Amino acid sequence: MNRRRLALAVLPLLLAVTGCTSGTADDEPAPRPAAAERPSPFRDCATLSTAPRTTSPGSGTATPTTDTPASPGTTAPNGPTAPVAGGSALPELTLSCFTGGAPVVLREVAGPAVINVWASWCPPCRKELPAFQRLSERAAGQLQVVGVNSRDSRGGAQSIGEDFGVRFPILVDQGEALQRELKRNAIPLTLFVDADGQVRHIDASGALDDTKLAKLVRQHLGLAVPA
Repeated sequence: MNRRRLALAVLPLLLAVTGCTSGTADDEPAPRPAAAERPSPFRDCATLSTAPRTTSPGSGTATPTTDTPASPGTTAPNGPTAPVAGGSALPELTLSCFTGGAPVVLREVAGPAVINVWASWCPPCRKELPAFQRLSERAAGQLQVVGVNSRDSRGGAQSIGEDFGVRFPILVDQGEALQRELKRNAIPLTLFVDADGQVRHIDASGALDDTKLAKLVRQHLGLAVPA
């Protein structure tokens, strides 16, 4: 009889313990949220279809020159510099923006514009990117500088932007679609696009510095940019 009473007394305690442990999910700490992505160093692409605002002379930025953009040359299409006969429209491509948002129709990028194709694994690309950033600052309001990150990892591109202070908008071309359309294999590759959206010059001569960039912008887009 005493044993039966003891068992009856212990049973509610066992049930109580079982009830508490059956809800262990409520007692366990909540799972830690995934680490948030680092904020992108690049600007978004929302304004790429808006033409650059005209900046008055004397403001320290690029100003129109009276020079006529260089006439088409006879350099071989795959040479280091290739003036485009009569100009040609940008390829019919739609690329993602590094920061997300709506995809960008390349032909809708408003000129004048300098479009640089690059990758983090490309030494001359890394060497010249700071000059393109300075160009984007010096020529603000006169032309747009746009990057196209080609066949690269997101982390690699992000680190380059952070380390080198690159802030201009970046499009993503993992499949090298732009290079295929232009029949170009090597990067860096830089397109000079006039106010009418025509590609006036394609440069593949290697890493460009401030002086070379200023010269090319003046020669092919008719804008004077401080070097």
